[in-house]
Parts: sequence; C-alpha cells; structure tokens
Amino acid sequence: MMNGVEKTNGEDLATEEQLITPWTVSVASGYTLLRDPRHNKGLAFTEYERDAHYLRGLLPPALMTQELQEKKLMHNLRQYEVPLQRYMAMMDLQERNERLFYKLLIDNVEELLPVVYTPTVGEACQKYGSIFRRPQGLYISLKEKGKILEVLKNWPERNIQVIVVTDGERILGLGDLGCQGMGIPVGKLSLYTALGGLRPSACLPVTIDVGTNNEKLLNDEFYIGLRQRRATGQEYAELLEEFMTAVKKNYGEKVLVQFEDFANHNAFDLLEKYSPTHLVFNDDIQGTASVVLAGLLAALKLVGGALADHKFLFLGAGEAGTGIAELIALELSKQTKAPLEETRKKIWLVDSKGLIVSSRKESLQHFKKPWSHDHEPVKGLLDAVKAIKPTVLIGSSGVGKTFTKEVVEAMASINEKPLILALSNPTSQSECTAEEAYTWSKGRAIFASGSPFDPVEYNSEVFVPGQANNAYIFPGFGLGLIMSGAIRVHDDMLLAASDALAAQVKQENFDKGLIYPPFSNIRNISANIAAKVAAKAYELGLASRLPRPKGPRQACRELHVQPSLPKLSLNLERNFAFCNQRFALGRSLYFLSVFHVSFTSNLKQEECCLL
Repeated sequence: MMNGVEKTNGEDLATEEQLITPWTVSVASGYTLLRDPRHNKGLAFTEYERDAHYLRGLLPPALMTQELQEKKLMHNLRQYEVPLQRYMAMMDLQERNERLFYKLLIDNVEELLPVVYTPTVGEACQKYGSIFRRPQGLYISLKEKGKILEVLKNWPERNIQVIVVTDGERILGLGDLGCQGMGIPVGKLSLYTALGGLRPSACLPVTIDVGTNNEKLLNDEFYIGLRQRRATGQEYAELLEEFMTAVKKNYGEKVLVQFEDFANHNAFDLLEKYSPTHLVFNDDIQGTASVVLAGLLAALKLVGGALADHKFLFLGAGEAGTGIAELIALELSKQTKAPLEETRKKIWLVDSKGLIVSSRKESLQHFKKPWSHDHEPVKGLLDAVKAIKPTVLIGSSGVGKTFTKEVVEAMASINEKPLILALSNPTSQSECTAEEAYTWSKGRAIFASGSPFDPVEYNSEVFVPGQANNAYIFPGFGLGLIMSGAIRVHDDMLLAASDALAAQVKQENFDKGLIYPPFSNIRNISANIAAKVAAKAYELGLASRLPRPKGPRQACRELHVQPSLPKLSLNLERNFAFCNQRFALGRSLYFLSVFHVSFTSNLKQEECCLL
C-alpha cells in the first residue's frame, strides 16, 4: 500500500500528485471504445461483449480471433514491396489496436524489427511531415519555454516510467531532421514494450524542437516543426534545464530519461551534466557501447584469447565510437586490474583528420583527448590498419563504403579471423556490407553490423551476419532499472548488461559465425539482462525498491506485459454493484469497458479492466 493506494503490477506510482482527486472514472463503450487503441479488439469482441458494450451494428457480424487477425495482417504486410509502406501500416495498427500491434511485433520480431526500427525508421523520419497522421508523443518547442511543466501535464498518463527524448539533430546517420526525429522515440518505446515488456502507458516519447539547420526541411511546406535555425548556447541549455527539472518534478526521481540522437557536442554534455542528479541513459553512447562489448566478449569463443590480447581500431570518434571505446577500456581494466589510462592504450581511433595521436591533442574535442596516444600522424584508415595492426576493426563513422576492399584485405592479412563490425545506420551508411566483408576476407571475417543483412553464400558455405542492434540492450536495461527502482545509472550496470547478453550466445549460434543470439528469443534475453542490471543496482546501493526481490528473473517475468486478450473479470458483477452503490452512476456503469476508482485516505482501490 502507498498512502492507501495499492501498487499496480508491482510498480510504484511515479508521483503522488494524482492522488489529489479522490476518485476518477473512465467510461468507454460503443463507438468510443472502437476508437480507443488501448482497448479496441476489432473483430475479436465476443457476442457477449458486443451486447455489453453497445457494439451491435458497429462491427461486421464475423468473429475473428486475435490470432486470425494477426495472420491476416502479416499476409497484408508482406504484399507491400516498399518498407515505408509497411512502417505506415504498422503505425496505423498501433493507433487503432495496440494489443494486436504488440502481439504482431512480438510474434514476428525478426521480420518486423527492421520495419518499426532501423533501418526503415530512418526513412520514416525523413518523410515524417508527409506521413504524419496523429501525434504519438509530446512536442516541446521553444514556444513552450517557461511552461514545460504545464505541457507535461497535458499528457494523459501520469505514471510515466521511461521517457525517450530527442532534439532531432543527428538522426541515425541522416543528420539534422529537426522535429521529424519523433519517429525515433516512438520506435524505441515500441520496443520497450514489445521486447522489454513495459506497459505502453508508462512510456512517453518526447521531441525537443529548437529549430533545424536542414535547409530542405525549412523550405518543405509539409515540415511540422519550427521554421527557424537551431537555437544554441544559453537558449538551448535553459530549455533543456527546464525540461529535465519539469520531468523530475512531474514524474518523480525514478523516471528514466533516455537521450536519443543528440549531436555529439550536446550528447556528452547532457549526459555529464544530468547523470549525477537524474536517472539518465544515452543509448547512442552507452547502449551502443554495451551491445558492442557483448559481441566482442562472445566473439572470443571464435577468435580465441582474452579481451586483453586484442587491439582495437575505430573509424569514427563521435559519441558512439568513444562510448564503445570507453566501455571496452573499463572492461579491460576490470579484467586485468590495470589502470584505465593503461587499458585505453589498446584502443585507437580514426576521425576525419586521421589517426588520433598525441600531437593533435590540443586541437581535439574533450571527448577525443583520452584516445590521443603516442604515434606519428597517419592520415587514412588503410594506413592506420597497416600501422596499428588491429585484431578488431569497428566502424561508427556514419559514412558508408569506408571499409574498402583494401581495408578488409589488410585486416585479413594481419589476422586469421579478423573481427569486423560495421555499425553505422541505416543500411546505406554501413561501412561495408556483409557480402563485401565475407568475400574480401575469403570467408574468414567474423562480421556484425548495425543494420540487418541477409545471409551470404561464399565458396558453397553460408555465412549468417550478426546485428549489433541496440535493441538487444536498452529494453532489458531499462526494465532492470525500473524493477530495482534505481535512482542513477552506473557504468558497472552497462558491463553487467554486456556480460548477460554475451552469455546467451549458444554454440549453435557460434557454429554459424554469429556473435549475438537470435532475436526470436529477445523477451527472454531482455529479462536476463534486466535481472543482471537490477542485481548490480542492489549491489551498488543504487536501488530503492525494497525489500530486494528474491528472484529477480521471476520479477522480470511478472512485470512483462502480455499482448493477449484477457477475458471479462469474474468479479465484474460484484465490482459494478460496488460502483453503482458508491457513486449511483446508473445502469450505464454495468457496460463500462474500463472503470478505475482510486481512493485516497484508507479506502481500498477498486479496479475493473475488461481488456
């Protein structure tokens, strides 16, 4: 109990402000019910429900189970030849039948993940103004400065546990898409539910609109954001400060704020500024780092040796590249007990000006300086490969076709099994394709990419490329933070997530050259990661949910949202009788689709949810 109100699904209420009103009633029936995506079941409404909820005549007479609807929709989706059409069809489904959307995504995750997430979401963001139908999150622009707390209160849900926010300045490898970057928070939070099991109502997508420097968008009549150049400096900082303060005030200390696709110059500053005071996580820096480290740990089974035996070369020294490098250095330090300054020396980075070396240190951005090692200047990637002789080549440049034939052949000449990770998204920005990596290395490369690639046949052997997809990490990581009531994110939690993911790669996956487990088991993978992250939060003293669950793995399963269709409550008659008695709302209460009463003081919470 909390102030006389029971916890729901084992979760704390994010804020007690909602308890000011002694009771609330939501009524949905008839036509209104069919327009509510959270509770609409389409043709799956039974004969009894059609009578009880005034649906007679509003639906065709056929009864169609959720499974049959799923089969029909998958058939329809496969008819579309253009990926963006599939994306739009999925978004339409989410807006009219939420449970069916998540069931479809969960049951067909390997096929539909590229549709609702990378790479199709990149094209969706580019054309978001043209395909925009209805808002799916909160848009906070410079016009709302000074009243962001009021704007947050306009969102209908009060118990928010995860916020994914972007300012749209660096969407994947596509650059500044301004307000149209909303597709990223929407897509990420869909995966929080589908892969991590969080309630959709606990998730809030947010876009901070401070303008755009994209001339094409500024001149596009269908652009949906502010038509001005990007605000910077103090004006930008003040808006973000107001947003972060309002979030904490409205939703509480334990709401997770996940930063997405901020430009380098803001991403590092925001993470550094708010990590000590808020529960914040940057998926581009920390999530990417964790999933790549997991792949490297798993790959040791294929390439041999310990992590400390390898040398790493990065193409790209932005938030993804430096984030991955730092987490690898932390893991090396943890394994070898060597100082972090020493383990960093095994990691080399190449940016647009060449190899990052100590002679360039004064001109480097602050996040690149730890990687400026003693070496003569080297201009190109190929020369850097020949000079450093890495065992692992990692691409996070956002520039496609940069792992050329000469680069891959050089890696293959140095290593029996070169480990090549082409991480940039979307597919067009990938440093090389799976086919190129396998062909140019004569089938010896261990390859993974950020975007999905089909299996490749080379010399009568089939190679299955892995995907270093952040979706392996962030849903389970966020679930672990929530189930433990964590108040801060610690690097050891990221290391725990990497270890948990690497441990789930089976021998049958290794036999195919894979360094990541199949996505078909992603809900269990997320639950295992969540359990490890939660355990680490308790170990570090950063968890607030007490007492500590005896079985964190089981706690994850209990929190998982299932998109199936529950039947009517057996206590429906008793509950409605209580409602009629208490509030005298008349016979219409008998036909409620959703009825929720919350009492302050010492009255028991009564809840009837038919769907």
